[in-house]
Amino acid sequence: MVALVSTVAYLGLEARAVEVQCQIAPGMPGFTLVGLPDKAVNESRERVRAALSALGLALPPKRITINLSPADLPKEGSHYDLPVALALLAAMGVVDLEQIADYVAVGELSLDGRVIATPGVLLAALHAHAAGKGLICPAAQGGEARWATGIEIVAAPDLISLLNHLKGTQRLPPPHPGEAELPRRGNDLAMVKGQETAKRALEIAAAGGHNLLMIGPPGAGKSLLASCLPGILPPLTPAEALETSMIASVAGTLEDGRISRNRPYRSPHHSASMAALTGGGLRVRPGEVSLAHLGVLFLDELPEFQRSVLDSLRQPLETGEVSVARANAHVTFPARVQLVAAMNPCRCGHLGDPALGCSRAPRCAADYQSKVSGPMLDRIDLHVEVEAVAASDLALPPPSEGSDAVAARVAGARNRQNARREATGARTNAELDGEGLETYATPDEPARKLLLQAADAMRLSARGYTRILRVARTIADLAGTEGVGRIHIAEALSYRRQPPRA
Repeated sequence: MVALVSTVAYLGLEARAVEVQCQIAPGMPGFTLVGLPDKAVNESRERVRAALSALGLALPPKRITINLSPADLPKEGSHYDLPVALALLAAMGVVDLEQIADYVAVGELSLDGRVIATPGVLLAALHAHAAGKGLICPAAQGGEARWATGIEIVAAPDLISLLNHLKGTQRLPPPHPGEAELPRRGNDLAMVKGQETAKRALEIAAAGGHNLLMIGPPGAGKSLLASCLPGILPPLTPAEALETSMIASVAGTLEDGRISRNRPYRSPHHSASMAALTGGGLRVRPGEVSLAHLGVLFLDELPEFQRSVLDSLRQPLETGEVSVARANAHVTFPARVQLVAAMNPCRCGHLGDPALGCSRAPRCAADYQSKVSGPMLDRIDLHVEVEAVAASDLALPPPSEGSDAVAARVAGARNRQNARREATGARTNAELDGEGLETYATPDEPARKLLLQAADAMRLSARGYTRILRVARTIADLAGTEGVGRIHIAEALSYRRQPPRA
């Protein structure tokens, strides 16, 4: 007899069905696990053996074979411990085989029989829902699994409790859904004194989901401005919150099953590797650009990142997804992010200041800014210079307008974009393309003439031309107008990158 237990293998944000097959046959005692297991899966034999020993059960002195089917699909992770143990117990006659056939099982086993949390339980729960089965998972992740409604969740703290539940001698309580965190505000724009141009650019970026680059001397407030962006962005919709939580589940960062409606905000250090930023590794995991999906990716000290690492973001910024190709896997993660970057105008940071500027200007600025490739800069919609703040400005009272007032205008602009979403298929103006761009972002005749003159003078690429139209559409949305006029095009053009100042 062969005992069968269902589990899953994770490939990106996809959970693929895996069948754990166990056969106990006469022969020399042994415990063999096959089906392309990695080291963590192979080590499950010892964890399962110790967990059963903690229950007072010994493996039969026969030849035990565990096969993870399909055999040509690589198996990674420790979540196979629990299904392997259940298949073995079913083959030994301890567990009713027909009863566990209705469940998908995931979970790591400790040596004393406890069921430990593993990444990806939310994906396993959604897979179980699609397959019409229940889910057996660690008790610590019952709240996370509960977000997949309509299925039976057995959240087991340890193996003995699970066996008693299956035999009917004990009843494990159904888990409650994890809490949905209320949106919270970050830093308030009222903390920023001066910098009206930069604050206006930040508002436009938030309203349309546009990428933003801030260039200014050290201490001008670039990082503070970036930290204020989450406070003016609209909260995630329930569907978007579930989407971002699936990525967090795979990455193992979803704590206590809490699903948040706050937009992700990621700020990796400039020493981050390509795998850390775009995803990868021996066991392919989402990178920062995917962990920031539907949120903000803030890159401070932009030229200090390795050029190859920055250029690896060019495709995700254009397509909204990142494909990680490895010899043993080809995985695609969503990566629809809003890039906010900050940099100094030159290495010393004081270009244009006669009192502090270096003697190598303007060559200093040209060399420093050339560390960021032109195609990468072309993908950034808004370029704004952040001037140094004088001490006299810091002594002024805080501005009357804070994040709440700006967030209300941003919400109004987003509502106008949502009204067009069915026709355009775009969540924000930053995603407008094709027919949607032609229908809703075509400027009137005076605006078109200005745009053509500027495109020729500034030598705009086709991508740059399109991004000007997208930004102008957002400015018009903030103004509450249906058409794109000359004033909207003029302001959008003012945010395009200018050559370094001498």
